Amino acid sequence: MGALDGKVAIVTGAGRGLGRAHSLTMAAEGATVVVNDLGDEAEAVVAEIEAAGGTALANHASVSDWEATEALVADTVDRFGDLDIVVNNAGILRDKMSFNMDESDWDSVVDVHLKGHFCVSRHAGVYWRNQAKAGATVGRRIINTSSEAGLFGSAGQAHYAAAKAG
Repeated sequence: MGALDGKVAIVTGAGRGLGRAHSLTMAAEGATVVVNDLGDEAEAVVAEIEAAGGTALANHASVSDWEATEALVADTVDRFGDLDIVVNNAGILRDKMSFNMDESDWDSVVDVHLKGHFCVSRHAGVYWRNQAKAGATVGRRIINTSSEAGLFGSAGQAHYAAAKAG
């Protein structure tokens, strides 16, 4: 019996690194995991989870896309009957000193780290609020991955540090 038996989780940026580790650990504890990542790595993580006897689904929505994240939450609930946990882990980095950075460099990093956390959380929050209004009293969780760069800054990463601080 796992600590997350019967729970359903969305993990963003779950194709590799910390997101992959979150996904594998949650699945090992009994959660059904929606592995969100833009790359093909999502399928590899799903295959690992399924090979270990878990349930998972790959999703390739961009976390900074309002409609795509709304669909991510709705599709998760439709397919698995609920959503209990959101892990906002998706992130990108475009190393550049601020005097060499252009607007698209800034926007792409802030979109994923800051807007991406908001989009997924917002749509999950709407679902959870509706569940609470219907009488559900189940605990829900949002886990946001951050970085010490948000506290201390980082050379060549003004956009990353600003987004992580947000």
